Amino acid sequence: MTAPLGELLAALTPQREKVAAYVGDTYVQETVDQLDRLGVDAAKFAKAHSMLLLKPDAIVARVVEPTLKWLADNDFRVVSAFRVAVDRHFARALWYFAWNIASPERRRLADLLVGISDVLVLVVRGEDAELPVPVRLTEAKGPTDPRKRQPGELRHLLGRHSYLLNLVHSPDDPADVLRELAIYLDEQRRAAVIAEAGAGIDRSSEALAIANDLYAWTPARSFDRAVAVERILRDLEAAGAPVAPGFDRAADPDCAQLLYAAWADGRDLDPWSVIVLGSYVLPMRIGTQPQTLRPVSAKDWLEEQP
Repeated sequence: MTAPLGELLAALTPQREKVAAYVGDTYVQETVDQLDRLGVDAAKFAKAHSMLLLKPDAIVARVVEPTLKWLADNDFRVVSAFRVAVDRHFARALWYFAWNIASPERRRLADLLVGISDVLVLVVRGEDAELPVPVRLTEAKGPTDPRKRQPGELRHLLGRHSYLLNLVHSPDDPADVLRELAIYLDEQRRAAVIAEAGAGIDRSSEALAIANDLYAWTPARSFDRAVAVERILRDLEAAGAPVAPGFDRAADPDCAQLLYAAWADGRDLDPWSVIVLGSYVLPMRIGTQPQTLRPVSAKDWLEEQP
């Protein structure tokens, strides 16, 4: 029988605030209850596994293959892979405890992004190490801010696109693994994935097959700002919408105002171009308001261990 939820969570995250928040979280409760019914130790499962979400921008960028190679080169084995249809509610569930600092513009761009493609989720295992697998993967993946990424990190390898278009996401710590598994999957599909993860068989080929199917439905697009501006200007011209006199396509304020005006007028613009341009010129955070739950680092984890 699994330990009381609060006690279990205290062993899976160094953040007391996260323990308090997750004790009453339906997603966490669902996964823990199911693992208990299946006879799987929730703490061991959450420490030995993590998940890597390849977002719609990763599908557009065609980066599944280099991601799979990076995982193998860094001693992570893909033990399950599945496709998830996403929408605005999915995004809010996944980042519920972090989006209190997201700007309205970032939320709007994220809502456009989830309409671009379904996503690919990889369940990974790693060799025994000092850090739990989700903590090690998050550390190795690299930060959201492209200015802080270092060679060898996954996000650095995949490309320095922008703060918003960061291509991949993973749970920070084992507590997040439990929560996110229930966001991605319903009970029946979770049972299948838990069984696959327990078998430990490499399923990279299955991941690649899902990626190829996603590629077939999702065109590759440019991440270049100039290309995005040009497409938006063409859309506005086709709609007979005037552009402000003296508009400078290289100036951030001019490009931001272009998007604000188009939104205010209800213009139908190419979503991908709006996402790309907006990721460069629109604010991503609200002032200095603190996050509900801050990201967990390897240092946080190690400092909390006895």
